[in-house]
Amino acid sequence: MPTPGFLSLPNLADERIGGKVLFANDDFFAPKENLLKPGRGIFIEGKYTDHGKWMDGWESRRRRIPGHDWCIIQLGATGIIRGIDIDTNHFLGNHPPFASVDACYSPDGISEEMMKEEKTDPYKVLTQKSYNRNTWKEILPKSPLKPGSQNLFKVNYGEKITHLRLNIYPDGGVARIKVYGNVQKDISEFKKNELIDLAGILNGGCVLKCNNMFFSPKDNLILPGESLNMGDGWETKRNRKPGNVDWVIVKLGFPGFIKKVLIDTAFFKGNYPDSCELLGCLLTKEPKDISNNSVIWKRIFPQTKLHADTKHFFKNEIENSGPFSHVKLNIYPDGGIARLRIWGRVEKIENRK
Repeated sequence: MPTPGFLSLPNLADERIGGKVLFANDDFFAPKENLLKPGRGIFIEGKYTDHGKWMDGWESRRRRIPGHDWCIIQLGATGIIRGIDIDTNHFLGNHPPFASVDACYSPDGISEEMMKEEKTDPYKVLTQKSYNRNTWKEILPKSPLKPGSQNLFKVNYGEKITHLRLNIYPDGGVARIKVYGNVQKDISEFKKNELIDLAGILNGGCVLKCNNMFFSPKDNLILPGESLNMGDGWETKRNRKPGNVDWVIVKLGFPGFIKKVLIDTAFFKGNYPDSCELLGCLLTKEPKDISNNSVIWKRIFPQTKLHADTKHFFKNEIENSGPFSHVKLNIYPDGGIARLRIWGRVEKIENRK
């Protein structure tokens, strides 16, 4: 089965970008906050709490009355959702047989009624054809879940979303939920001459593709804040082929003029790249495969020596400031980068008369 395309998009519910679980009607066995942690969850044989077996996820008690369990999630960034992963990793005899997801756009927060009402009449969830603030819309109907699995669902809903409600039927445990989509940032929030991180995930940046991410995923590159450890960056496997180059392509949140760049090798000491260079392009329409030879890349700064566990800033070295819509970071011959920052000015704002 082909890999769904939405898996290349940012996880808008990730706690590392501000995702929060606001409420769960029951998290007796395992706390709701686990749902938004990175990874798929772990299992520790023989570890117990006062309530029972320790589980790395959200798990409610066995329901003895009619109804179902649910939790409310605030996304870390407002966006349009393209797909959802309801991961039941390590939940085998205790996973929910079914789940559904509702969504709403409520930038000022949601009401207590919306947070605590069960999805039953007379409380009604609107269909996708309705679009009003502060109302739940069903974006994933009641669907079967497999135990110990990533349950992947494509979402066809084109409106902005700030909150989700995960409904499980009737009870059980979910290790993680990941909500893949496109960040929707309002350009009116930026000022003329303001330098912003054009690549930052919270500004709509997205890591589209890389040639290798054996040790840690490409998406870590544009997370907010500094990296926490060596696993919180992008790291490729060792490559002994002469002249090898590894690469990653980032779509900027807004096309812009690049003024300053940070390549951070924090925590990479025996495995940092020897050197790197940065390229850019301006595309009005993104090709199906941006890594093919049809894209003409222009050099932003030339191949430059890197150092272990160091913040490398590039300003005077920038040869071409753009405007660019995408950047490609080449590293020689392989290794790890903790964070990539592309500070610049938004093209549409800079070109205003």
